[in-house]
Amino acid sequence: MGKARRSPAAAATRKGPQSGGKKPAGPAGSPRDRPPKGKGAPRQRARDAEEPPEEEEEAQPAGALALGAQQERWLQFLKRQRVSGEEAAKLLLDTFEYQGLVKHTGGCHCGSVRFEVWASADLHVFDCNCSICLKKQNRHFIVPASCFKLLKGADNLAAYTFNTRCAKHTFCKTCGVQSFYTPRSNPDGYGIAPHCLDEGTVRSVTLESINGKEWEKAIKAHPTIKSLSKP
Repeated sequence: MGKARRSPAAAATRKGPQSGGKKPAGPAGSPRDRPPKGKGAPRQRARDAEEPPEEEEEAQPAGALALGAQQERWLQFLKRQRVSGEEAAKLLLDTFEYQGLVKHTGGCHCGSVRFEVWASADLHVFDCNCSICLKKQNRHFIVPASCFKLLKGADNLAAYTFNTRCAKHTFCKTCGVQSFYTPRSNPDGYGIAPHCLDEGTVRSVTLESINGKEWEKAIKAHPTIKSLSKP
């Protein structure tokens, strides 16, 4: 007996409908799974787009002057005194840093070397009788290096040293005058010749003798000389 044949209608009923019903889900991330354009954006993002970004304050450079209510007064001072902002700032700093001192100026004989130095108007001068100071009559007062400024003539200076070579006896190459030098007792400061200062700023001079023939002993026993070159 042969096999029974299925009718086309039965085959269609067994397999199910060829169209209609649920469509298979598309692959993940396909266009049909994505939200419509322009919809679903976070509200916070929309608000951020509407609000303009806050302007950042311009940072002041380090050391800039915040004058506040004194701004106009400062500008009037510069105009009245005919000085630059840098010159006015230097005047202000000098006034505070060198309280009780006056600015002396001086130099060599020919004018090739010029300097300024902040010191008291009443000078305490040392008169040393060591071998070289005796021959040069090297009377001097001592100041910290921070109180001294060479204005001109650095390239016109020569220096003589001997023995320990700690002292630097600087002098002008043109006229030979020693207006200042680096003393052995105070290598971190300067010894200034009072007779090489310009007139008008010295009120008085007190002279103290130093026994330079016994230099080590004299300096060790002196109560203040080492401190004179300290800021």
